[in-house]
Amino acid sequence: MEENGWINLDYDRAAALAYAKKWAYGRNPAYYDFSRIGGDCTNFASQCLFAGAGVMNYTPVFGWFYRSAEDRTASWTGVEYLYNFLTTNTEEGPYAEVVPLEKLEIGDLVQLGRATGDFYHTPVVVGFKNGEILVAAHSYDAYNRLLSSYNAAQTRGLHILGVRKRKGS
Repeated sequence: MEENGWINLDYDRAAALAYAKKWAYGRNPAYYDFSRIGGDCTNFASQCLFAGAGVMNYTPVFGWFYRSAEDRTASWTGVEYLYNFLTTNTEEGPYAEVVPLEKLEIGDLVQLGRATGDFYHTPVVVGFKNGEILVAAHSYDAYNRLLSSYNAAQTRGLHILGVRKRKGS
């Protein structure tokens, strides 16, 4: 569907899931491993998101892209920055809305937060078991981990609504 110079694409949840399954316990050599310098969770979530979206937003500072460890946006690896990008993006790339956890689907993201209000972890939804959400994550590598096994004071669900691509690109 075309709209204002953009082509709206579906988010490929199966591709995001396949990527999460393949790399949950490993590291894709195409991406730097940030585990030792702050954590790799949002980097991994962005990789899964890109596998399902296929489109990055190369806007300096406020976009969402990765070329190298030194040439990337804060939103690629930062929990709050990814949230801000996904929930306000009106241009190229994936976009999302905050939803209750029961509305999440495979390939969506969950962010875990402290009681103080800051969010610190971004696992990817990979399934459901007995009504519970299963996630994949990096830093403390996991696949099919019960979301409820995390000790977080708060959670927020990010449902990926779709992906925009610039017409002609």
